[in-house]
Amino acid sequence: MIKNTVPAVERPMSVPRWRSLLFVPAHVLRFVEAAHERGADGVILDLEDSVPQDQKDEARRRLPESVAKVARKGASALVRVNRGLRSLAADLDAAVIAGVDALVLPKTDSAEWVLEIANAVSELERERNLPPGRIRFLAQIETPGALQRLAAIAAANPRMVAMALGPEDFTAAVGGAPQFDLLLAPNLSVLFAARAAGLLPLGFIGSIGEFSDTDKLREATAHARRLGFAGALAIHPTQVAIFNEAFSPSVQEVEWARAVVAAENDAAARGLAAFSLNGKMVDPPVVRRAHEILALAGN
Repeated sequence: MIKNTVPAVERPMSVPRWRSLLFVPAHVLRFVEAAHERGADGVILDLEDSVPQDQKDEARRRLPESVAKVARKGASALVRVNRGLRSLAADLDAAVIAGVDALVLPKTDSAEWVLEIANAVSELERERNLPPGRIRFLAQIETPGALQRLAAIAAANPRMVAMALGPEDFTAAVGGAPQFDLLLAPNLSVLFAARAAGLLPLGFIGSIGEFSDTDKLREATAHARRLGFAGALAIHPTQVAIFNEAFSPSVQEVEWARAVVAAENDAAARGLAAFSLNGKMVDPPVVRRAHEILALAGN
């Protein structure tokens, strides 16, 4: 068992609002330059699959300016690193810098792996006088073996802030295709593990590569929010607006939540913990959902 050899960092008190995280190949300058105009809550500068091997070094070298560019309008700046040890070491050396909010860890399959990376990031933070623990982790679950260790992965280190299933890699690993019936169970497993650990569950039940059928995508993301997901990863700018809308409370939801909170205050004045509203019973779990909706809406 790998032990944590560096001082522990406290989990940040707040979690980010990541309705949409847009992947941008870190070596394509025109995409990096335009990323801040796409409206995403966060931009993932990708050093992994979308970057050819012979261009990774240049993408790493440009990270400081790329991070500043994608964050110009307040979006979170994330960097997806590689899984292989040699590439990962080079990625961490380049990505643990001021302005990076999180690292995206692909093919995460164990808590021990998360802890190894956390230790390396802590060492780099100390060496560079960066705030300890500021850089958080989004773990991508992309292998069937990882499903057996989700709870441990989610609780591996205080840097963990979000989890997402990688549908394309996962279905390839099991020899299937990204169909609803294959992706439902693993997505729900990631959702439950993330919520149990206080992390953001990201994703929807479908292929991340299907961005041209906007009606289908809108339906899938609305379904994902009803299931409990908080946001999703986008590989194309057209997905961003759909995700932002789907993972935000509707006008009707906000009105309902306000009515619940108002009725809650009235019931509390009468010494009631549960009450009736519009012919339906409202108890503490329902009230909590109403407060969560208002928080998401900025009320």
